[in-house]
Amino acid sequence: MANCLVIVESPAKVKTIKKFLGSNYQVDASNGHVRDLPKSQLGFDPDHDFEPKYITIRGKGDILAKLRKEVKKADKIYLATDPDREGEAISWHLMKALKLDEAKDKQVYRISFNEITKNAVKASIKHPREIDMDLVNAQQARRMLDRMVGYRISPLLWEKVKRGLSAGRVQSVALRMICDREDEINAFIPEEYWNLEADFKVQGAKKPLTAKFYGKKDGKLSIPNRESLDQILNGLKDQHYLVDEVKNGERMKKAPLPFTTSTLQQEASKVLNFSTQKTMRLAQQLYEGVDVKGLGTVALITYLRTDSTRVAEEADAAARAYIGEHFGQQYVGKEENGRKNGGKIQDAHEAIRPTDISVTPAMVKDSLARDLFRLYQLIWKRFAASRMESARYETTSVKIKAGDYYFTMTASKLAFDGFMSVYVQDDEKEENNRLLGKLEKGMEMELEALRESQHFTQPPAHYTEASLVKALEEQGIGRPSTYAPTITTILARRYVTKENKNLYVTELGEVVNRMMKQCFPSIVDKDFTANLEFLLDKVGDGSVDWKTVVSNFYPDLEEAVAKAKDELESVTIADEVTDEVCELCGRNMVIKYGPHGKFLACPGFPECKNTKPYLEKIGVPCPKCGGQVVVKKTKKGRRYYGCENNPECDFMSWQKPSTEKCPSCGGYMVEKGSKLVCADQQCGYSMNIKEKQTN
Repeated sequence: MANCLVIVESPAKVKTIKKFLGSNYQVDASNGHVRDLPKSQLGFDPDHDFEPKYITIRGKGDILAKLRKEVKKADKIYLATDPDREGEAISWHLMKALKLDEAKDKQVYRISFNEITKNAVKASIKHPREIDMDLVNAQQARRMLDRMVGYRISPLLWEKVKRGLSAGRVQSVALRMICDREDEINAFIPEEYWNLEADFKVQGAKKPLTAKFYGKKDGKLSIPNRESLDQILNGLKDQHYLVDEVKNGERMKKAPLPFTTSTLQQEASKVLNFSTQKTMRLAQQLYEGVDVKGLGTVALITYLRTDSTRVAEEADAAARAYIGEHFGQQYVGKEENGRKNGGKIQDAHEAIRPTDISVTPAMVKDSLARDLFRLYQLIWKRFAASRMESARYETTSVKIKAGDYYFTMTASKLAFDGFMSVYVQDDEKEENNRLLGKLEKGMEMELEALRESQHFTQPPAHYTEASLVKALEEQGIGRPSTYAPTITTILARRYVTKENKNLYVTELGEVVNRMMKQCFPSIVDKDFTANLEFLLDKVGDGSVDWKTVVSNFYPDLEEAVAKAKDELESVTIADEVTDEVCELCGRNMVIKYGPHGKFLACPGFPECKNTKPYLEKIGVPCPKCGGQVVVKKTKKGRRYYGCENNPECDFMSWQKPSTEKCPSCGGYMVEKGSKLVCADQQCGYSMNIKEKQTN
């Protein structure tokens, strides 16, 4: 009979941890939180020192009953919830719900581990501790602040706009940031500028060398308009182009840092096209444990919610040893690759890394679903690269003089690939020019052509999920655990819509943001929110009392809510009308939103109750029948493209079809990354989308 009970959060961890411990250990799961503030009320009393009122979460009664039975059998209870303040709070709630703090005959410990490996789990049991009440209080304060904002402002939005809306301490700031970016884009006035390039013939080379206009000897010159360009061109007439300076040098590209939650979400979005929510869901599976052929159930990565780039000494040494053995000693990084942690960084955890560097992506490929494998491969490569030597480039920069003007050209050649043998980031672009080692000062260059091009400055880019996460992190808003749910919420509330990765504010989002700015300026103020996060961190390290933070926040919020109820005018948001005609009554149907997303409904409700699925048209005719291609989803939620006339027409494609016809075979083409590719794989024709747009 087991006399030691280990309680974890997730049932997925039970199997992984159980195999590390002996037969006298029973492992059970709480399935996350077991107690929370009641949904039907605010959940704390402002008149009595903000004391919170916790109740058992609905549906958790059976779980607690089972845990109580296991507690009775055990002499020692180990609370092994996640190693963050949320996990600390769950352990505290378990202590209260199971009355472990009253059990005189039980030994109760808090243990935590950053990775679910045999060494980490056993080490935690050897070094148990008490529950950290500072972390618990930080979580309580965060929960109550979020409850205040949500429960006091959301009903106001229901009353003044429509039901189902919400406000949030972090989500409302994120919405404002997106709205502010939209305002910047709308207010942007493009400015004209010109580029001038010179192509030079090189003996024996098929392609010319290209140099860019620089300016004069005393500095760089911009070319703001056609008149300025013509003045430069006149000054270049009949001039000889002479090499004035040649500099050979070396450039180092440092290895990247291992992933934090934020950088993992950003990179997975850019490289794998994953949403922040999907990245976290998959990372959770890799952390909790997956079945791998030959290894059994194994946790593949360390804890996924972290803003630290620190790596444990043991893991660092193992990675360097692996690199030396498989790549050569010259590839092993000479220095610890990390960053100095600023005040906003919580260094309780390590960076996100593989639990065992020797478990390569190739070893687990056949055991993991495609997207799980791709995420693990990304994490593995990034960590391996972070322990490797910098890449080294041989560089050449040349100045070419023509009268009073100068042109410059640069080129680089990869001399040592270093970490790039494992991991290459998107920003590592190939140089246009080959290495210019044969050019010497005083040489005359043979001009082939001067190429001029007109351009206009571009507005700021719309936020993507990746760039919004980066901005939230830089501003100190939210924490690793909040980025994904924040974005998920503003999309679910339809404040924001996502198209081709870009986030666009909707009319509803604009209305809500305008109300929040008008009535609750501090709630949507970035500096105020960042300072609140700072205070919550101070609660977590024991230097600020949590009730002080809560009691200082609440009165101002209550005053603002009371004022808004009297002064705020109601706003009506009209439903979006479509060109789809209701076949029962002839009205144009409107877009409504339900639990499963968009659907079409007749505006004549309740007289006409006709509804039908909403099919998003992409403006491409079906290659088979000429109908419209629409966006669809499989039962598992995977996106694909099909014909609106299904089932009569069975056309479908995993890639987005294009209106372009294949120049080679005449068939239809699909978008694949930055290319248009013929759908007929036997044809194999492809072209760059940007090239097509330019032509």
